[in-house]
Amino acid sequence: MDSKSNKNTFTLSRRELLKASATSAAALAAPSAALAQGADSASQAPVISKVSFEVNGKVQALELDTRTTLLDALREHLHLTGTKKGCDHGQCGACTVMLDGRRINACLTLAVMHEGARITTIEGLGTPDKLHPMQAAFIKHDGYQCGYCTPGQICSAVAVLDEIKQGIPSLVSAELTARPKVTADEIRERMSGNICRCGAYSNIVEAITEVAGRSA
Repeated sequence: MDSKSNKNTFTLSRRELLKASATSAAALAAPSAALAQGADSASQAPVISKVSFEVNGKVQALELDTRTTLLDALREHLHLTGTKKGCDHGQCGACTVMLDGRRINACLTLAVMHEGARITTIEGLGTPDKLHPMQAAFIKHDGYQCGYCTPGQICSAVAVLDEIKQGIPSLVSAELTARPKVTADEIRERMSGNICRCGAYSNIVEAITEVAGRSA
């Protein structure tokens, strides 16, 4: 066999080489993909846990997937749909509730973490027949337009006045050791985590200021 025929015998075309490489890669990847799929199935198996907490003055006992957020527990399991799911990333504040007296983004925390906690949602602040002062002030000053963010805004506003009353400073407080005052700057800073897409911010500040004045 001469050198020319020998060269033709062992030479692959570019297309044949690519096809052979692809076949080999697929054969190698198949077992790994199967193992990964099995691992994913095992990791996604739900783990159910019992949790009990007080919501709006009533003890609630639930059995939940441990991955369930407090927001989903309130909305999907307790049907307290006043608390809204906005961004679901803790950036808009629509899901704000009060937990043991402090405001919290319910979408950023797991329900099973709060065994024995005391939770207040917008439904627990007032009723249509007996509004909470903050709810009444929001209506009076037109502190909402579409209303989607309003439950979180009101829960946050109530907590803001309590924070000021407790002397908890903010980034705009003049002195860290002095009791903060209810000013427009304080309110805007403390409410900055609650976004209103309709832009009713000035009306919200007016509503909170009025309630603070009554309390004083």
